[in-house]
Amino acid sequence: MVTRQLDEQLARAFAVGRRLRVLDVGMGRGAQALRLARLGHRVTGVERDPELVAAARAALTGEPDGIRERVRLVQGESRDTGVHFLPGSFDVVLCHGVLMHVAEPDALVAGLARMLAPGGLLSLLVRNGDALAMGPGLAGDWAGALAALDSAALLPRSRTEADGDTPPAPAAPEGRADRLAALTATLHGIAAPLHAWYGVQVFAGRVPSAPVSPDDLETLLAVEERACRTDPYRGIAELLHLCGVRG
Repeated sequence: MVTRQLDEQLARAFAVGRRLRVLDVGMGRGAQALRLARLGHRVTGVERDPELVAAARAALTGEPDGIRERVRLVQGESRDTGVHFLPGSFDVVLCHGVLMHVAEPDALVAGLARMLAPGGLLSLLVRNGDALAMGPGLAGDWAGALAALDSAALLPRSRTEADGDTPPAPAAPEGRADRLAALTATLHGIAAPLHAWYGVQVFAGRVPSAPVSPDDLETLLAVEERACRTDPYRGIAELLHLCGVRG
């Protein structure tokens, strides 16, 4: 779903055939970075974990020379982009599954936005703080659902509340979470206002079930595709995918 959503936003933001400069922060094993390089874009991946960087390098070795030449891999912290790159160096910045592991995300998001050229796209994939109790609740884990509701009650609902005396939410095994309203305010404040947002995993993965058969997979994807962009379903997705555009 994230790949489909990202491609949709890239098609809307940039001319067809344009070769983009992409920064993938927290690239993991480099699957998204490699996919975009195969499409002709020049991609820089940043990852702190040396084992994941090694895995990305190994995956890259099997690619043709032209693709390998379009990929640069950097081992480093996501917050240190300003050390490695000049402001405005990229057309697209991806930060997927990183903010949930960062105690204070505003500074990181602001730093990522500075990496964007005017008109550039910032893509964030975050854990949805407005839906923390959905997973355990649907699975019948009532104690877990209650704990998630207590945790969600402590999350600030806006940037203003975040700047006040609201205590931080307790750490969860999956990491911290973000609310749509708070991140929308953050993006507006760093001159990369929210352009579009989606839910991710509205239904899929919520409750353990039998493996999806090949015959049902396309139907499942169609359901998720519709739900991830339809209210009120997208608002209770497990993850949120936000896209801001640099002014």
